[in-house]
Amino acid sequence: MDLDHLVQWAKLKGISLLGTGDFTHYLWLQELKSKLKPAANGLFSYGEINFILSTEVSNIYSKDGRGRRVHNVIFAPDFASVEKINDGLTGFGKLSADGRPMLGLDCVSLMEIVLGANPDCFVVPAHIWTPWYSLFGANSGFDSIEECFGQYAKDIYALETGLSSDPGTNWRWSALDRFSLISNSDAHSPSRLGREANVFDCELDYYTILDVLKKKDKRRFLSTVEFFPQEGKYHFDGHRNCNILYSPAESRSKNNVCPVCARPLTIGVMHRVEQLGDRPEGYVLEGAVPFKNLIPLDEIIAEAKGMGKAAQSVEQEYRLMIQKLGSEFDILVNVPEEELIKSSAPRIAKGILNVRQGKVKIVPGYDGVYGKLEIFGEEDTKAEKQLTLF
Repeated sequence: MDLDHLVQWAKLKGISLLGTGDFTHYLWLQELKSKLKPAANGLFSYGEINFILSTEVSNIYSKDGRGRRVHNVIFAPDFASVEKINDGLTGFGKLSADGRPMLGLDCVSLMEIVLGANPDCFVVPAHIWTPWYSLFGANSGFDSIEECFGQYAKDIYALETGLSSDPGTNWRWSALDRFSLISNSDAHSPSRLGREANVFDCELDYYTILDVLKKKDKRRFLSTVEFFPQEGKYHFDGHRNCNILYSPAESRSKNNVCPVCARPLTIGVMHRVEQLGDRPEGYVLEGAVPFKNLIPLDEIIAEAKGMGKAAQSVEQEYRLMIQKLGSEFDILVNVPEEELIKSSAPRIAKGILNVRQGKVKIVPGYDGVYGKLEIFGEEDTKAEKQLTLF
C-alpha cells in the first residue's frame, strides 16, 4: 500500500482520486509530504493520480454507561491542518500504531479538534452499520447522530455506507435523508481499491467536493459504486464458530441467542436497520443519488474459471482484459455487450453481463464471514453443456 502501487492500481481500476489514508502515522505522513505535489485547491497529485488527505481513527470511550467504539474518517485540505489534528490527537492514543489509531476520545471531542484545526476539514462516520466499531453498530453504537456527536451533529453531512449496506439499505430510515451517502473501498491491499467508489461530475478540487457533499448535489454527485451488501461480512446475524446464519426474523424468533453455544448472536446490519428504520424494504428515496451494485472483475474471472481470485491465471486474465478493453470500471459498466462478447472469454463475458443485470445469488455474510457469490445460474450451466455437446 505504498504510493507507487496505489497509483498503479488506481489506473487499472479507472480511479482518478484516492484518499491517502493514515495521515496520523508519522512515517506515512513523511512519505506523503516528500512525494505528493499540490494539485487543484486542497488536493495533491502523484503519478497522474489525485489524492485527498485522509485518515481513519477508532474512537473508544464510555458514554451513558455503555462502552462505545466508533470509526470515523477525517479529511483535510492541507498538511498544516493535518499537523494540527495530529497534535490535538497526541496523548489520546498511539498514533504510530499499525492500522487506524485507537483513541480514548469521544466523538464530540474529536470534532472539536478537527474543526479547530481548520473549519474546512470534515469528518465522515465510517461503515456506519457494522456491529463492533461504528456509529449505529449493534454492540457499541448509538441510536441517533445527535446522541453521538451532540452539538456537532449539524457538522456531519456525509455518512459512509460500508460494505454490508448500500444506499437502498439506508433509505429505510428517514433520519438519514439529509446526508450524502458515500462509499469507499476500505482497501487493505491495492488490488481492492474501487470495490466501492463515488462518481462525481465536478471540478476536481477539495472545496468543490466538500460543497457537493454538503448540498447533496445530485447534478454533480452522480452515483456510488457498491458491493452487493449481502456480500459484506456483517449483513445478516449469526455465529461464525457455530456455523449459525440467521435473518433478522430468525434471530428474533431465537431471542437473539445462538442455539449451539447459548451466547448472544452477532447482530448484523439488516437487523439493526430494522430496529431503527421506519420504512419498508425496497423503499426508494425520491431525488436521492443513485447507485450501482457491482462485483470486482477479478472475482468474476475467478468464478468463471472455477478458482480462487489469488490464482496467477486470474491476474493474467485480468490484466489482458484491461489491455484490450480499458479500465476495470469501463469493463464492468461501459463496454458494449457486443464488444465484451467479442473480446472476452465467453463465460467471463456472461458473468459480467449477469452482474450488470443483477442476476446474482448470494448467501449473506455474517459475523465476520464474507457472503458467498453465485454469478452463474443453472441456465448458464445448461447452455455451456449444450455448447460443449455440439
